[in-house]
Amino acid sequence: MIDNTGKNALLFGVRNDSSIVWAIALKLIESNCKVALSVDHDNVAVVQTMVKDLPIEVFACDIRKDDEVKELFDAIGQKWQQIDYMLHGVAYGNHKVMCTSPPGVKEAPPEFIDIPFDDFMDSFNISAFSLMRICKMGRSLLTEQASILTLTYHASQKVFPGYAGMAISKAALENMVKYLAFYFGKSAIRVNALSAGLVMTTSAGGIKGVRKLRKMTRNSAPLGNITSEDVANGALYYFSDLSKGNTGNLHYIDGGLNVMAVATNQNE
Repeated sequence: MIDNTGKNALLFGVRNDSSIVWAIALKLIESNCKVALSVDHDNVAVVQTMVKDLPIEVFACDIRKDDEVKELFDAIGQKWQQIDYMLHGVAYGNHKVMCTSPPGVKEAPPEFIDIPFDDFMDSFNISAFSLMRICKMGRSLLTEQASILTLTYHASQKVFPGYAGMAISKAALENMVKYLAFYFGKSAIRVNALSAGLVMTTSAGGIKGVRKLRKMTRNSAPLGNITSEDVANGALYYFSDLSKGNTGNLHYIDGGLNVMAVATNQNE
């Protein structure tokens, strides 16, 4: 078992108990790591209920806003002398960015080429540029040999029509990981990305055809579908001394789907 006694982790992106970030938080607690969560204002009440019996602190923060992110790190600095691990698990795109209308939204979505600029930039700010923002605002607290991790999705590399504009943000996010890995290398701080397969989170529920995609993975990926715990186990590797030699990685945890060219139905 990985022992993170004396380590501090700040995680961004919990919405509810189906969130991958929540599974990672629980895995870190098991490893004796101290955990703090940055949560969007709309989800604070839900997350505070989730953590009531756990040694986890919750901070409200709009990750789009420099002043709120600065206030967050100021508050963290009052409690911890350093941050050893930081997870960016934030992503958002409305139906105009995803080019599909989820249940309850009557407005027809645009075609991909008609994605509104302002909606896309809001999605880009939350889903991609916010990684740069938290790295910039939090770098004074990052200890030498700290580990920064973000969550991405294979739609950055291949066409998933139900993901549309979000895929652009994920591609940008992955490129930022490479440049941040270079930037932080002089401080021995590593920056990596986990490309998770589809887990039935609240966010995944907004992807058009998500159940068909899950079925495709079950039938085609060498290991079938994954769980949030699979992703959490991968995150724990990066949130430990075992990954000291790894930076700039795009690490797939998708049952092997990314290596497949065609559906095989091997697991039916």
